[in-house]
Amino acid sequence: MTLRDTHVTMAHGGGGKAMRDLIDEVFTSVFQPPGSEDQARLMSEALREPGARLAFTTDSFVMTPLEFPGGDIGKLAVCGTVNDLAVGGARPLWLSAAFVIEEGCEIALLRRIVSTMAHEAELAGVRIVTGDTKVVERGKGDGVFITTSGIGVIPAELEIGAARIQEGDVAIVNGVLGDHGAAILAARGDLALSTDLSSDCAGLGHLMQAALAAAPSISAARDCTRGGLASALNEMAEAAGLSIEIEETLLPLRTEVVGVCEILGLDPLYLANEGRLVLFCPEDQAEAALAAMRSLPEGEGAKVIGRARRGQPGRVTLRTAFGGSRIVDMLVGEQLPRIC
Repeated sequence: MTLRDTHVTMAHGGGGKAMRDLIDEVFTSVFQPPGSEDQARLMSEALREPGARLAFTTDSFVMTPLEFPGGDIGKLAVCGTVNDLAVGGARPLWLSAAFVIEEGCEIALLRRIVSTMAHEAELAGVRIVTGDTKVVERGKGDGVFITTSGIGVIPAELEIGAARIQEGDVAIVNGVLGDHGAAILAARGDLALSTDLSSDCAGLGHLMQAALAAAPSISAARDCTRGGLASALNEMAEAAGLSIEIEETLLPLRTEVVGVCEILGLDPLYLANEGRLVLFCPEDQAEAALAAMRSLPEGEGAKVIGRARRGQPGRVTLRTAFGGSRIVDMLVGEQLPRIC
């Protein structure tokens, strides 16, 4: 072991031995990328299928705090990128990971983040095959920023997307909503909130593949991240040219999340999620989709929450417990809590 520093210094971004020691001992020793060239050279049998298509996505993650109940920024980065591929029907295969590290960051913290990323990648069945590190001066960052890109393969026969949602398709979520956003609010300590909430952060690749196998006519899926379920549904309604109606009494919400939102004047429909998706499928395949999702830990709480209807294109409405209805708009203004 040649890396003896306890904190990152500017030398670790200088291109010399200190940088090489950091990369070798903290990153490549854990991720074990194929080869040592400046690019990953990749091949998968899935690419040999006639008509198979590549799916490619990228995202950046800025998180406070870096570690939180249920995960850390590394878990968030892997799961978030895997989920962006999965909801398009792709089987995630490869990830890249680029780190911007602030001078003074604890190397022990970096090791924990990298270990979490490797663990989540293994669970998702993906490999982290290439990456980069940069060090910025103290005060010019926020501990660690991570940018991940992902590549997956979409089978030739599979076509899903929000524009394919049909009138009568039912909306299904895979579990309770708002846990991530509420857990982050509590973890920051700014509001003197004390809860046992844990982030819902999870990779959804296996869940999505199981749902597609059970309900091959799934028309669309979207992960409910920034802007929560409300923003995801608004985007889907607009793309489909339909209205979407959800039922307040069917929404899976923890009492603690509802309580946090009532105290702070927030709407749980806009709270961020990092392990939740909403999908649409024909009503006659809904039970099969639910059964497949409930067979996996990340889908145990799967529920039908509404359906697509003919009406004003792009409108999302909530039927309340009292029998009335209200419009659920796209998120306006800044998200609370801001997660990235």
